[in-house]
Amino acid sequence: MTNLPACLRADIVCGVGLLTRLPMGWLARDGLPYSMTRCVWTWPIIGALCGMMGAGVVVALSHLRIAPLPAATIAVAVQLLLTGGLHEDGLADMADGFGGGTTRARKLEIMRDSRIGSYGMMALALALLARVGAISALPTGLAIMVLPVTGALARAAMAGLLVMLPPARSDGVAATMGHIPWPALLACVLPPVMLAPWLLGTWAGTVAICATLALGGGMALLAHRQIGGHTGDVLGATACLGECVLLAVVPAALGCVAG
Repeated sequence: MTNLPACLRADIVCGVGLLTRLPMGWLARDGLPYSMTRCVWTWPIIGALCGMMGAGVVVALSHLRIAPLPAATIAVAVQLLLTGGLHEDGLADMADGFGGGTTRARKLEIMRDSRIGSYGMMALALALLARVGAISALPTGLAIMVLPVTGALARAAMAGLLVMLPPARSDGVAATMGHIPWPALLACVLPPVMLAPWLLGTWAGTVAICATLALGGGMALLAHRQIGGHTGDVLGATACLGECVLLAVVPAALGCVAG
């Protein structure tokens, strides 16, 4: 039987190595039981840490009396450096494929092209504007609570797509993630679901969870109609759009509570 510490270590290496640009060679070892499907439990944790990093930048710059808009821009830039723009790249590729292709095969072909087209450029620009604008409008104290929650829920939505959709391709990283072990899935979903009401309050936390479910369902329906399943680009786009949607919805819900 595989021992638990080895599994946890392997999952951290896989999860962090997949979703960030942090070097993980120091933790990796030959013979560890690596599994891309089992590591999904690390995704919301990584998302929450990325959110905390962005919130920390906002707080630090606010103490230096940097205006909210440039502070938010720098915070998002730090997050992009941390993740390597992985999710944003997926959004751009998905927008190009879904917008420019006329057949399933052509859409998948376009999504594999490393060049960015007009659809991808527009989607990427709008997503970054939405995130920067939403973060700049957040009070500093609220950013500390909102950004970790949005980061965690957006990554949990990716796992939801893996459950709802089959792989659209027979190759690629996403194609190897056809079946997620139930313990890993529960460990992926439950922490952000509990974190949201704890940090945001019952009402805003519930709104955040419902918005995540709606986004995940909408993305699953769109991807099923367009290409018949999920790809790595679709998963990345889900995380990117998830943050945009949650950063718009959660502060509104919190404003309702304050009112």
